[in-house]
Amino acid sequence: MRSSFAKLVFVLALVSATSGAATAQNSSSGSGVGPSLSYLAPMTFGPDAVLFAADSQEVYIYALDLSQHVTGGAPGTKGIPAIDEKIAAVLGTEAANISVTDLTVYPETRNAFISVMRGSEPVLLRVDGDGELIVISLDEVPYSRIRLPNRPNENTDMLLKGGGSMPIPNYPSNQATDYPLSLFGVQTVTDLAYTDGRLYAAGLSNEEFASKLRSITYPFTAVDEGTSVEIWHAPHDQFETRSPIYTFVPYDIDDEPHLIASYLCTPLVKFPVSSLRPGADVRGQTIAEFGSGNRPLDMIVYQKNGQDFLLMSNNRHGVMKIPTEGFGMAQELTGLVPDGSTAGVPFETIGTLEGVEQLDLLDRDHALVLIRHSEQAALNLEAVELP
Repeated sequence: MRSSFAKLVFVLALVSATSGAATAQNSSSGSGVGPSLSYLAPMTFGPDAVLFAADSQEVYIYALDLSQHVTGGAPGTKGIPAIDEKIAAVLGTEAANISVTDLTVYPETRNAFISVMRGSEPVLLRVDGDGELIVISLDEVPYSRIRLPNRPNENTDMLLKGGGSMPIPNYPSNQATDYPLSLFGVQTVTDLAYTDGRLYAAGLSNEEFASKLRSITYPFTAVDEGTSVEIWHAPHDQFETRSPIYTFVPYDIDDEPHLIASYLCTPLVKFPVSSLRPGADVRGQTIAEFGSGNRPLDMIVYQKNGQDFLLMSNNRHGVMKIPTEGFGMAQELTGLVPDGSTAGVPFETIGTLEGVEQLDLLDRDHALVLIRHSEQAALNLEAVELP
């Protein structure tokens, strides 16, 4: 049975079609069936089989109703060796012509959903417990969407990091790490998380404090200007307002909701959710520096032996296991941490997980990872035991 969301979408689409009004595709927000996406990533699941997905080039956040696509397969997710080659074959191309942009697990069935760019065409796929690879027809998916304001553009000089390029979020570590200014839109949304009835989105704007955190109500009605966030960037010995958060998770510290975030060169920062007021300029508390010359890729929270941990994948520093028990009492970093050095809360590098590009929690004992065991190797989908 279709969800109430899908029924509402159908009614709105019918009213629009019969009235001759402009379709939702041409408005800053709205709903319909068959989203027209220029880019697909990042993604996260919300309530009622809704997949939140960013078109971070056109600067829309979509709520995709996947209620007709999350059932029917075997529970769980079976690993698939060389999944990039298998996806390419399903799409009628070569692995070199696709880019896997994100991975997320639907918690009810533990099936995996993978976003891919085939050239300029976004594709969504599902993997089930039998390892069956299914392409989701986006043309048949009901959706609602909302557009974020203040998109960065080619004239946003403050965003330059030299050479007219910046690192691409969610981009494989064995591919180019820079892209031209004309694709700055990909950084408008670098990560998403849904918790306590709100969707949080990190990324960039065209404002002086370019780094943004936005809290968006769902169902979508309106979007505010967001919160400008700055941090102490220890390897640079300065405050940073331009670099976006690359990955973050919601996490309660001493019963207070926080977002735990990481940036380029790997500072770990905590933000109280209560501080993220629209229009505010908020300084996060840097509680660790995990090494410069590195880009965090993905992050999850899990529990083992009665303790909570973060597990974070990186493009150069491998996968880090970070105990959370000291987050509440952690001293804020305020001085210089030389390039290559670390400081703050402790961490452990998991040598057996080198080459992880994306990860999500599969079940209480396992993570699901997209991993290359060498730079030239194929991309594998694997279920691995949580360390």
